[in-house]
Parts: sequence; C-alpha cells; structure tokens
Amino acid sequence: MLDGMYHSILSVLFLGMIPAAMHPVLQLQPLDISVAPPASLVLVSERLSASGVVIMDVESGQQLYGRQQAVRRPMASITKLMTALLIVENHEMDELVIISQDVEDVEGNIVHLPSGEQFTVGDLLSALLISSSNDAALALATYHSMTEASFVFDMNIRAKALGLKGTSFANPSGLDHPRQWSTPQDLAWLTISALRHPEIRERMGQSSKMVYSKQGTAISLSHTHAMLHGDTPIIGGKTGTTDAAGQCLVSVVEQDDREYVVVLLHSLQRYRDMQSILAAIAPVSPVISAAQLPAA
Repeated sequence: MLDGMYHSILSVLFLGMIPAAMHPVLQLQPLDISVAPPASLVLVSERLSASGVVIMDVESGQQLYGRQQAVRRPMASITKLMTALLIVENHEMDELVIISQDVEDVEGNIVHLPSGEQFTVGDLLSALLISSSNDAALALATYHSMTEASFVFDMNIRAKALGLKGTSFANPSGLDHPRQWSTPQDLAWLTISALRHPEIRERMGQSSKMVYSKQGTAISLSHTHAMLHGDTPIIGGKTGTTDAAGQCLVSVVEQDDREYVVVLLHSLQRYRDMQSILAAIAPVSPVISAAQLPAA
C-alpha cells in the first residue's frame, strides 16, 4: 500500500518537473472559410398578386423577402427542376435515349417527341427546361428509373436529402396531383442547388434552341419565361401553370454582381408581379407581355 502511495507522489513530482517545451505542441491552422457578405433586404412597395413569394440571395442563401414562404401549394412545372437535378447528377449529356410509345400519350405542354427515335440526354434536358416539355420529363424519368413511379420515389428521396421538408412529388412534370406540392422557400433552395450545375444553369437561361434526333428530326425550342426574351436583368428561369397551381414562376436575377432567386406561386399576373420585384431590386426596361408566349 505504501509502495502505491509513493508511486503516486513520485508521478506527480515528475509531471511537475518535466518542462512544458518537452510536450508536443498542436499547431492550429486558421480555417479558410469564405462567408458571403449579407445582402440588403428587398422592400417590394407594389401589391403582388402571387400568394406565395420568396426572394433569396444565391451566394449566401439569405432570404431577402417572403410572403407565406413556408405554405405548401401546387408548384406545376417548377417540378421539372428536381427532374433536371436528378438527371444531371446521374447521367452524361451525350447518352442516347430511345423515345417510347408511352411518351406520345403525355398530356399538357409537349414538344411532340417522335417515338422510336433517339435524342441525347442533353437535348431532352433542353426540351425540359427551355420549352417545359412534359414528354421530355417522362422520357428522362423512364430512362433513369425504368418506370415513372420509381423516378418519383427517387425525387422524394432527393428532396429529403436536400432538406426540403415542405415538398412532395407525385410526377416528374408537375401535373396537378394531391401529393404534388412545395413551398416558395423550398423551391428557392431547390433552384440554388440546380444552379450549381452548368448543364442546368445554361439551359435555364437559353431563350431558344434547336435540337435534333439521331434520325434527323428537328425540334425548335423557345423558353416559356417571357422575360428572358426581353431586355431585363433576368438570366434564367422556369415557368409553371396548372388549374390548381395558377401561374408560377422562378426567376434568376443578376444585379450589381449578385444573383437572386425569385419564386412566385399561385400568381394571377406573374410577369407584372415580377416587374414590381425587379423595380425593387433595380430599374429595368419594359418587359414582354405574358400573353406573347404560351404558359407552361
């Protein structure tokens, strides 16, 4: 017992006698963390017809304006941003897709993809994001997951991984369905995630494009976002329109070296609403009337 006591005393004495310099010193390196500077809050003075609205700074993720931004509503073809995200994350743009007979039976906005012909994933993605093609949505979904139901399962898994707690998908195109809804806030986050991929960003900002099947069939695409055809600071967007969703709109705005995502859900006059928001961010030129291009 005395031996144990002496051992403890000697251990304490020796610990005190060892110079601190003999102990290894952990050198802490400063972390190289880049933090986006805060953006200014946006004050929209004019009355908006949209029920759900959010304006978000792309770099920081800071919300600059919101109206019922966490309320779930139908989102129409804004859905296609998730369809595009899954495709880009899992496929190369030069992969060939054979258009099945089922694609010709798709309802809503279509570009009339001919069954039996082959298009690249990139060209179908262009039809999806530029012309808001429902037939391209189904063609890509079944190419990726064999069945539409399996693709929808993947969409909802991806939504959970992105933290989109107020979002549910029931189809890849955005047709009205009791289990198809999202919030302006979730859709802004989805848009920011999609914009990280050049393949999506480029197509969201293209006003028009021609695509060709391997067999030579040409399809002309025109962007459904009317304000991409005018002189505005909008550099990308996505439209959506159904009976339940009303007029929906996602716009990517570039102003003073910053980018903003604007989401409008259930609007009565989405382009007038967007013009009011642009006036709050920066002066803009007159925009094209919504009636000049078909809604999708």
